[in-house]
Parts: sequence; structure tokens; C-alpha cells
Amino acid sequence: MDSGPILQKTPDAPEMPVRRRAAFAFIFITVLLDMLALGMVLPVLPKLIEDFVGGDTARASQIVGIFGIAWALMQFLFSPVQGSLSDRYGRRPVVLLSNFGLGLDYLLMALAPSLGWLFAGRVISGITAASISTSYAYVADITPAEKRSATFGLLGAGFGAGFVVGPAIGGLLGTFGPRLPFWTAAVLSLLNGLYGLLILPESLPPERRTAFNWRRANPLGSLALLRSQRRLLGLAGANFLAYLAHNALPTTFVLYAGYRYGWGEGTVGLTLSLVGACAIVVQAGLIRPIVHWLGERRALLAGLFSGALAFIVFGLASSGVVFWLGIPVMAFWGIASPCAQALMSRQVGPSEQGQLQGANSSIQGIANLLGPGMFSFVFAYAIGIGRAWHLPGAAFLLAAVLLTAALAAAWRTTRAR
Repeated sequence: MDSGPILQKTPDAPEMPVRRRAAFAFIFITVLLDMLALGMVLPVLPKLIEDFVGGDTARASQIVGIFGIAWALMQFLFSPVQGSLSDRYGRRPVVLLSNFGLGLDYLLMALAPSLGWLFAGRVISGITAASISTSYAYVADITPAEKRSATFGLLGAGFGAGFVVGPAIGGLLGTFGPRLPFWTAAVLSLLNGLYGLLILPESLPPERRTAFNWRRANPLGSLALLRSQRRLLGLAGANFLAYLAHNALPTTFVLYAGYRYGWGEGTVGLTLSLVGACAIVVQAGLIRPIVHWLGERRALLAGLFSGALAFIVFGLASSGVVFWLGIPVMAFWGIASPCAQALMSRQVGPSEQGQLQGANSSIQGIANLLGPGMFSFVFAYAIGIGRAWHLPGAAFLLAAVLLTAALAAAWRTTRAR
């Protein structure tokens, strides 16, 4: 379905807001289904790895870190490629290829007979999931600059909604077998691709596209855009630290919760659903008034502060109940990313939005290359036998330090000159 003529209408055309809302609804549902599938495998993948290594939690944590590094490496290599391809050929084909690729990859992981095959599936997942940045470029295409913070927040709510239902379903299905969530995720991803094939319109008309350039598409070359302006570079640095800190939760939470609180797949899935539910409340309902009240800069700083505080609670929580108390605090961290995205998107033109989002994904990819190994090995060391000290929450406390540094970088970069 081609909506090029629709999205090329002049900004003052009376039907334009309606068209924009419809186009956003399409990409929102696409992201929702994609995140639902990703969320379903979160509670079971570490447990499946743990089964392959005979129940050794410390060794499983190290392998989870290696899997995370491989996934992030693929994100780092392919996100700028897909961002530049979307600037050249449009957002729609990149999103569709990702959806179908993820569906086939989940089938591979569902059938994996060994850690080697599971690792191969994780590598492919990193390649096919690299189009998430294209979704943000899509939103930037159809949204006026002054409304992007709130719209990016709504897209973030789609991510959150996927993590509300996905982990709960994955945890429930995981009680019947660790591979069943992979089969279900495969079906959802393939249905998502079919939905996009029939419904999803194109957001970037031909006259606004740019030629594909390998210099811009390679991971390091794409970062040149971020170096072009002081504010872009400073915000990219803050984003890097925040992305690095974010790895603490998906890398160590499942094994940490089982080790410290004795939680199984069901409780882990429900807890991740609570994380997603709180994120939806903040990103869908509170970002607009908070940004209106505080402004994008102060909202960004408040979001980073909330994330740092939540990680301190997670790291020091002596019981599962105390851990849960930190989840609503963590939800307000979700304010930071849409504000940073909006501030950065104002600095570039329409034909560079894909490159910008690809560069952001490269920054995230670098952080994801370092984060899984760093946090998983910190957790493994902190619970190792024979240590003079025992601090299972060390990974979360390290994340709090990184977010504090991100807060300082964002404050310095965005202050009035």
C-alpha cells in the first residue's frame, strides 16, 4: 500500500492531521506486535541457557553476556545500514524485512538443539531487529518538530505495552516448556509482517530521499553526523551512558531474581509486565503534561535522575517487595529518551532523520556491545564462591553510577549558553 501522495500534501491541508494519525497508528501497531514477540522470550532465554549448562547460574550469566554482546554487535553493524537504506528506499520495506526475518529467526531458536544453534539465532535476531531505529525515523517523517517528544513517548508506550503482555505470556508459556514462547513469538512476528505488507503506508516520499552511501551506512561513518554539532555530540554521549546502564536490567534481572528472591518464570514474567505497565502510564499519559510543565531539557534531566534512583533501589532491595517499589520510579526514566530524541531530531533536516536514528542506534549498539558482558560478569563475580564480600545487586548499583554520569553530561550539554 503506497501512501506517498497522502504524505506529500501541504502542511495546511485540512486532512493532514488525520492522515498523520492514521500513519502513526500503523507504525504503533507494528512496533507493539514486534515488542510483544521480543518480550515473550525474555523470561525464558536465560533459563534455556541455564538448562544447557546443567543449572550453573554463574556460568549461565556469563553465556547470557556473550549472547548479548553478539546481539549488540549485529545491531551496531546493521542499524546504520538499515537507517541509510530507509533514507534511500523508504521506511516501509526495511520494517517489513525485519518483521519477516524475526519470525523466521524465532522458528530457528525454537528448534535449536544446542547452544551453538541458539547462539546463531541470537545473531540473526540482532540483524533483523536493527530496524527499530527506522520506526523512529518514520515517526519523525510524519510528526511536526514541536510534537515529537509526545509522539516518541507514545511510540515508547507501544514498546511498553509489548512488555506488559509479552513477558506475562512468555512466563506463563514457559511453565509448559522454555521453547513454547519462541514458537508463539514466531507466529506473532510473521503476522506482524503480513499486517505491515497489507496496511503499513510509506512515510518518506521519493523527492525527500537521499542516495545510499556506504560511508554514511558504516557504523563509524554514520557517527559523523553526531560530531557535526556540539549539542548532538553531547546528547549522544548522555544517550550512550544511559544505553549502557539499561543493559543491567535485561542482562541480569532474570538470573538475579531467581538467585536472590527465588522467583520462577511466572513471577519474573509478571514483574516484567509490571515494568511495562508502569512505562505505559508514564509514556502514554504523562510525558505530554510533564514536558509541557518542565520543558524538554528539565524533563530529560528528571527522567535520568529517576532511573539512577530506581537502580539504587534494585541493587539494595533485600526482598522482592522492595524491588517492586522501585519499578514505578524506574518508569519515569522513560521520559528521558523521547526528550533526547526530540532535541536531537530538531538539529537535522528531513532527509537526515534516518541517518540520525541509525547513528543513535550505532551508539546504542556500542553500549550494548559493552553492557551485557560488563554487567553479567559483574553479577557473576559478585555471587561467586569464596568472595570476601557478597553483593548480588552490584550490577544495578553500577548502572546507577552510569546514569548519574549521563545526567551530568545532559545537564552540561543543554544548559543555556
